Formats: sequence, C-alpha cells, structure tokens
Amino acid sequence: MWFVFALCSSIFAALTSILAKIGINNVNSTLATAIRTSVVLLMSWGMVFITNTHNGIFDISKKSWIFIILSGIATGASWLCYYRALQIGEASKVIPIDKLSIVITMLLAAIILHEQFTVKSIIGCILITIGTLLMVL
Repeated sequence: MWFVFALCSSIFAALTSILAKIGINNVNSTLATAIRTSVVLLMSWGMVFITNTHNGIFDISKKSWIFIILSGIATGASWLCYYRALQIGEASKVIPIDKLSIVITMLLAAIILHEQFTVKSIIGCILITIGTLLMVL
C-alpha cells in the first residue's frame, strides 16, 4: 500500500510543478507560496477532522513536536526557494535540480538515520545525479 501512496505523491508532485509554473506568472513567488501553503493547511486539517484523529494532538511527545516543527520550517524554506526558482527559471531545468533531493535525502538517511546503502541505491544515486546534470547542462 505504501507504493500506491508514493506513486500518487509522485503524480501530484508532478502536477504541482506544472500548475505552479502556470499559476505564478506575474505573481510574487512568496505570495504564491503563502497561498499554496494556506490551501495545504486547510486540506491537512480537513483530513484530520474527517478521519477523526484530532484527539491525537495531545499524545505527541515534545521530541516529536520539535522535529515536526523543524520539518515544517524546512518545507517552508524549500517551497519558498522552489517557487522563486520556478518563477525565474525553466520548469524543465528547475524540477530536475529539485529532485536531487532524492540523492541528498539518501545521504542524510545514511548519515543521520544510519540507513544502509546497497549497491543498487548507490548506482541509483549516481544515475540520478548524472541524469540531472544531463538535463540541466
């Protein structure tokens, strides 16, 4: 089931990029990010109440709060940078660079989470990096 959600995430992320590129024409990228974030906020809280999971907020540990908040800050910074890059650059070049986050995430997972690389994952990282360079240069 995780694969279905991951695939859907990929499809929606692709749509996000294309729809954003069209939508930010003649709109300040920071304002566009704030509007997008507001929509995400409403959708997220809507799902919390639809799934009746709002009571779980009291069970979140202090450590989890800290890391969820830090993740939110990282997301906000990522979105602000992404929208600005998308506004002033070509989508076909911005998006591959943005997807280098896959390689960076894998490196951070190895360093911080002590996840193990496999030969396949190393080859995958190398190919993603080479592919990104070929698409951008």
